[in-house]
Amino acid sequence: MDRRDFLTYSAILGGSALLTSVPGYSNSKIRRKYGDDRSRLRLSQIDADVVIVGGGVGGVATALAACRNGLNVIMTEETKWIGGQLTQQGVPPDEHQWIETHGAPASYRDYRTRVRNFYKRNYPLTAAAKFNDYLNPGNGGVSRLCHEPIVSVAVLYEMLMPFISSGKLTLLLDTKARSAETSADRVIAVTVENLMNGDKTALAGKYFVDATELGDLLPMTKTEYITGTESQADTGEMHAPDKADPTNNQSFTLCFAMDYVPGCDFTIDKPEDYDYWRNYVPEVSPAWASARLLNLDSPIPMKPTEARPSKFDPVNNVDGFNLWQYRKILDPNNFLPGTYKGGATLVNWPQNDYMEGNIVDVSEKEFNRHVAAAKQLNLSLFYWLQTEAPREDGGQGWKGLRLRSDLLGSDDGMALYPYIREARRIKPVFRILEQHVGKDQRKSEFGTDKSEKFFDSVGVGYYHLDLHPTCNGTNYVDVDSLPFQIPLGALLPERVQNLIPVCKNIGTTHITNGCYRLHPVEWSIGEAAGCALSYSLNNAVTPHAIRDKSALLYDFQEFIRSQGLETDWK
Repeated sequence: MDRRDFLTYSAILGGSALLTSVPGYSNSKIRRKYGDDRSRLRLSQIDADVVIVGGGVGGVATALAACRNGLNVIMTEETKWIGGQLTQQGVPPDEHQWIETHGAPASYRDYRTRVRNFYKRNYPLTAAAKFNDYLNPGNGGVSRLCHEPIVSVAVLYEMLMPFISSGKLTLLLDTKARSAETSADRVIAVTVENLMNGDKTALAGKYFVDATELGDLLPMTKTEYITGTESQADTGEMHAPDKADPTNNQSFTLCFAMDYVPGCDFTIDKPEDYDYWRNYVPEVSPAWASARLLNLDSPIPMKPTEARPSKFDPVNNVDGFNLWQYRKILDPNNFLPGTYKGGATLVNWPQNDYMEGNIVDVSEKEFNRHVAAAKQLNLSLFYWLQTEAPREDGGQGWKGLRLRSDLLGSDDGMALYPYIREARRIKPVFRILEQHVGKDQRKSEFGTDKSEKFFDSVGVGYYHLDLHPTCNGTNYVDVDSLPFQIPLGALLPERVQNLIPVCKNIGTTHITNGCYRLHPVEWSIGEAAGCALSYSLNNAVTPHAIRDKSALLYDFQEFIRSQGLETDWK
């Protein structure tokens, strides 16, 4: 194993322990400045050009762009894994059909190549798999790159290690933002807590990036934001409801990992809430097409009144939609005989979408209560698959199913953090509406099959307007969108000058969030933000000024294109 692989494996296995031994880790800086007195550590402050709160996809992409352009960066992450949707949330990358050649930054495609090369360097692949330029380790149906989340952790560290090692990037794991200091229209500092020991540190910066999954910095920094659904009167969107509802957010999913070992019995104890979830019928409108949630069938997202017939078989190829294959991350056929007894898959299905409560703008206690309930739903689904799921041979259940905690870095096989589909959203300089990107509305109102062309484009993306059932009872809203651009104005709060959102907290609506929330789009947003901050600091301007002044905007767009970002579709 070469040094690069050793460092990435150490990062996975040792987590923050690795970071205490490399230049740039906060505690080494703090101790040089304040000594080893623990009481003084609790009152410490560290500084950087950019403070990124949240180490998910958007946060990592922001850090990469800012560091490679010479900025000093602090990035926090409240779990032990960076990578967000790709890793700690256990969601294989949802991508568009052109992803192998265009429609995302060059750095995102580099990440994808590194994932494939990681398998080719370190795993006993078959010859066919090893020489397959488009290797899909799990051959899952949802992505061209279904793979183990732990591999993405390694690859992301591989990309970040030069900046960690040189001191440009300070990474604080198991660290959560608790409060912020502001003055007029600027953020001065954010206080974070180490969740392992309770130490608190003030992080001061010239710019702050909200890369949290729920937009945690927005209320702390008094940045204006909205939540839930807007009304049609407000947005003019074809699929917006008549009335706004700030508590009506999409369901979240606590994903989990499992494999199958033929001939073994890994049946778990009956979960505490199994009887509740076994008989649970979602209260949504239109009604859940397959009645009970724990059923192989589920609504067709684009036609929620109709059920999608599904099957589950971890061994055999079956006709129709096989849930096992949907997000399969390890296919034994890609590896030398004997490497795996069975495949492995990630469970992010309609059957474990949690619709029983809102987790946006609630207390930490309320958030944790719903996550605990979602874990009971998962265990109930898993137990049902082991004991009751109908088989093609007429039997019931698959006892050889096993929870794989190691694949997700947890103690119980569950993801380290819920997969969040909707967050607080800034009130932006420019708001992205359905009439900018929705296929039907663009056709009916503007007579075109192209999305709105934004003069301030800083990236591109594509995904359909995919809205999962909400906590207040709205069933799927899933309609076609068009390949779209990412406008800089949607990344700029209407008032606060030195805070940039880079996740699901940008200036979308409840409707357009459905197509701007996926992996490559979030990466594009983060990288554009990192470039914008470096350009601003290097040219003594603000991100708002870049958009407002045509000469600056033209120069900035030339700059980001030279860095591998795409601002328009080919």
